[in-house]
Amino acid sequence: MAARRLGSTASRWLRPSALLLLVASALLLAPSPARALRFDLESGHTKCISDEIKVNAMAVGKYHIVGPDPNFPDAQLPESHRISLRVTSPYGNSMHYAENVQSGHFAFTAAEAGDYLACFWAPDHKPPVTIGFEFDWRSGVSAKDYPSVAKKGKVDMMELELKKLEETIRNIHEEMFYLREREEEMQDLNRRTNSRMAWLGFLSLGICLSVAGLQLWHLKTFFERKKLL
Repeated sequence: MAARRLGSTASRWLRPSALLLLVASALLLAPSPARALRFDLESGHTKCISDEIKVNAMAVGKYHIVGPDPNFPDAQLPESHRISLRVTSPYGNSMHYAENVQSGHFAFTAAEAGDYLACFWAPDHKPPVTIGFEFDWRSGVSAKDYPSVAKKGKVDMMELELKKLEETIRNIHEEMFYLREREEEMQDLNRRTNSRMAWLGFLSLGICLSVAGLQLWHLKTFFERKKLL
């Protein structure tokens, strides 16, 4: 039943040949289990990470400080091991803010398309310390918690995989339109830039000819006064 829904939805989007290409791409680009990124942050410094997110796409993130001793991961962290985080949209709107924390999480739906910025910083300490932390940031299809959906809806693994595939195909389809819009915007920008450069070239040529004419007129009047002409 889920397979029929997938086929009917995809067939409305694209022709069969294009659909086969999208399915193949979806199988190759299907989100695999992501692992959190680990960073080292020196006290008094800032580290920023950006992620390009589309409009109406969901984004979730989790972060926590890693203990200084890997042999005792559950040991209590010292007071110096705290970080602050601010997530901002492409237009500078704050999506999440936390100060002097050891762990946290955030979730939001993007209202603006572009690069979202997550900046971590640690308070200054003397002597300086290095704080290790893990950050897991996902957006789009990979941000959805499919095991939780399957548990709540009592969905079997086959239907769950088909649902993932359907979401991936939809995401690729939307990404194609998004890239097409970005390409049109860039072409329009190039046309406007070329037009402005052409007008600037004509203006520069006019200024150069005017300056040359003034120089010739000045030299002519100078030589006439000196009675050399």
